[in-house]
Amino acid sequence: MEKNKSRRLQEVKRELKHNKASLFAVIFLIFIILLSVFAFLSPYKPDAVNVSGALGKPSLAHIFGTDELGRDYFTRAMYGGRISLTVGLLAMVISTTIGVTVGTISGYFGGWIDNFLMRIVDIVSSVPWMILVTVVSIYLTPGLHAIIIVIGLFTWMNIARLVRAETLSVKEREYVLYSIVSGQSSKNIIIKHLLPAVFPTVIVASTISIANAIMMESSLSFLGLGVQQPMSSWGSMLQSAQSHIGDAPYMAILPGLLIVLTVYSFNKSGDLVRVFAEPRIGSR
Repeated sequence: MEKNKSRRLQEVKRELKHNKASLFAVIFLIFIILLSVFAFLSPYKPDAVNVSGALGKPSLAHIFGTDELGRDYFTRAMYGGRISLTVGLLAMVISTTIGVTVGTISGYFGGWIDNFLMRIVDIVSSVPWMILVTVVSIYLTPGLHAIIIVIGLFTWMNIARLVRAETLSVKEREYVLYSIVSGQSSKNIIIKHLLPAVFPTVIVASTISIANAIMMESSLSFLGLGVQQPMSSWGSMLQSAQSHIGDAPYMAILPGLLIVLTVYSFNKSGDLVRVFAEPRIGSR
């Protein structure tokens, strides 16, 4: 066990050495997580209003300037990172749980259960996610909890399809067939044999799901359906910046870059995690 783990770590190190994009992704994610966690160390409060200093340009005192209410923009971006990352992680947990459950049951049992579950997936997938999320958001009280639930409930379909496909393949392997013939319960077979086999696929899909959730939260907050004032997320900061794009372009540049780089880093880190889960695909 230890030898196998050590070999996988060596594969990850080799991947980081040869793939500079993955190395950048890891460093950036560590950096942005630390910024968000230690945002309280900033000398400014995220919601401290100073009207006399509104729309201040970047300076030594405020390295990314101030917003329309004179609040330090960098501090709000750090606290906004907490919101965006929290939404991404918790929405991923919800969507992954639903997707793995549906995909495993559908692939393992097949028949009418498979047809029924996959038709549900097709129906939900056929409606543009923005319409679904926007309509549901209207009937929920806007806020962090609502946006996490909404995103989690409407981003599980791709994971379900991936897990179903993997399950259909794994359940034909000899050790699974032997478990079925020997009379083991479906629950034990799914937990002991199927889930460990599809785990690498789930891990990669989960990292991509985090990136998608951050993008969706940013889009909804930009439309005014996500995080509400005085809380801030990168999406809500972009929404506030649109009315000052001419006189304060930095207000759009900072959250925009953070969103793009964070989404990119999560997508690249998915490849790196898969190298650990399946070391055979590492760089040569």
